[in-house]
Amino acid sequence: MRLEGKIALVTGAGKDSRGIGHGIALALAREGADVAVASHTLANALRVVDAVQSLSRRALAVEMDVSRAESVEAGVNEVLNAFGRIDILVNNAGITRDALLVRMREEDWDAVLDVNLKGAFLCSRAVAKVMMKQRAGCIVNITSIMGLTGNAGQANYSSAKAGLIGLTKSLARELGSRGIRVNAVAPGWIETAMTDSLPDAVREAILKQIPLGRLGRAEDVAGAVVFLCSEESAYITGQVLTVDGGLVMI
Repeated sequence: MRLEGKIALVTGAGKDSRGIGHGIALALAREGADVAVASHTLANALRVVDAVQSLSRRALAVEMDVSRAESVEAGVNEVLNAFGRIDILVNNAGITRDALLVRMREEDWDAVLDVNLKGAFLCSRAVAKVMMKQRAGCIVNITSIMGLTGNAGQANYSSAKAGLIGLTKSLARELGSRGIRVNAVAPGWIETAMTDSLPDAVREAILKQIPLGRLGRAEDVAGAVVFLCSEESAYITGQVLTVDGGLVMI
């Protein structure tokens, strides 16, 4: 129970029961945290709340559009009214709108940057005000190996995820003196509904590049997040922990 008594807010946690956000919310709860689950759709958040409560932890569903400042502020206030504090923020909300550069619509570029990067900025800004008063807190940004390597057809997604790494390091420098640690986790290929749809040939080609020989699981990413939120990482900030089976080594 490494997070006993902590209050966590996880964004983008409700869409897929096999997804990374869902796995993070449950992993935090198993370690003793009470969890606020933020999702663009309240019904999705409620599904995760049920799973968290089955672990005998308190949980709250929050409808939040992370790309809108007023929605983020309202959501954070809802969490504070329910729990009184926020010790952990996991910026996991993200979308994809893939296309090659010459075919990418401006609105698809804007949508991905607004959710994946601006959303993390807005949530971090709102929660940092709380954590600064507490003089303690932990922020974990879920980036991607695509933010480290780039990927054809994902200029918007890769740019947003690379921006998250810059945001992580900047906030770590700004907030460290207030007892707030900021780190990032960069997943590789993870078993989700999205990877289920990959053609067999593509899947095999990916597996051949991964030294550990398998795709990751949401639990693999969640374990890294728990570590970065626990006292075991008390002297770690501004870092990017890659969880990809060895696919990217830098």
